Amino acid sequence: MSAAYATFGLAPAMRAGGVLADGGYQIHRDFVDFVVDGRPLLFQLSDLDAVSPLASDVPPAIFTEQVRSLLLEAEPPLPDGRFVIYGCPECADLACGAVTAVIERDGDDYIWRDFAWQTDEHADLERNGYHGIGPFRFAGPEYRAALAALIEDADGPPAPRRRVLLIGARVAGLARLAAALRTIGIGADITQDARAVPAEELRGYGAVAFGRAVAEAERAAVRHAFERAGVEVVYVDGLAPIIPLLVAQIEHALDRSPLPQRRLTDLVAADGAAGIEVTSPCRVRITAYRLDRLYRTHTQEVFDGILEPGRHRIPLDPKAVKGESFVVARTSGSVLVEPMGR
Repeated sequence: MSAAYATFGLAPAMRAGGVLADGGYQIHRDFVDFVVDGRPLLFQLSDLDAVSPLASDVPPAIFTEQVRSLLLEAEPPLPDGRFVIYGCPECADLACGAVTAVIERDGDDYIWRDFAWQTDEHADLERNGYHGIGPFRFAGPEYRAALAALIEDADGPPAPRRRVLLIGARVAGLARLAAALRTIGIGADITQDARAVPAEELRGYGAVAFGRAVAEAERAAVRHAFERAGVEVVYVDGLAPIIPLLVAQIEHALDRSPLPQRRLTDLVAADGAAGIEVTSPCRVRITAYRLDRLYRTHTQEVFDGILEPGRHRIPLDPKAVKGESFVVARTSGSVLVEPMGR
């Protein structure tokens, strides 16, 4: 079959979870994305909220089965030689829709072709095909080496450390934050003194979040405890006692995907506007959070639309960002948070 050679690679990726402005929740998912010619394949599929089958939260045996399937060492899961490339991040049900493609061998090469959006057993290429995507021809050694590296360890790749240690003065607020994080799939524990936590337990955390009332001496003691245990974590300074805002900060801290392979790469909040930079066409939602003088939270969805690659300036409602206020920008794959500058 005639198809242009393309490079094949893999990279860590994230579907950002969160507490949404309408009160809903979005599940956090870590997965391995396909990188074609140096760019995530997911970014070529318009604004798609989906994850690959190589998700970190599936059992090791199923993860290995997915890898072997992509190596054509197992039968295709769908008729006509089709494989799921990206699926629903919430339930992975085909009925929700999935991107599928035919994967086949041509000599030593692997070819991905006939990409389509599929919601039942058979794909309608004429109606739902991605006609501008592929076919891609991957050199066999490069393709096999990338996938085989995922299963060299019998237990599969190491799972991301999706646990957060919460430290603050207000236990009730920390408990609400922990509950919100657990709802979206992120583990959370509360402590007042990390020095009492055994080193082997500290190694399970990917981030530490400090409340605003935590003194610098307490923060230094926590950092020393992690350094003594030989654990590298991301430290999050909570901006305000606003649960969706803190969840967004922690989601950003847990993002391990390479910066060039993120859709949302920059956020500036100042002078009554949000400055946004995106690397591919995607839906961006911007939410403003404000604390009034009585420390009541006010939330306003200020933008929800598709942005093209590049920098954009989004005017903000002055009422939404007066006083102590914060801006959260979110795409399906990443989230950024900034306090409103003056």
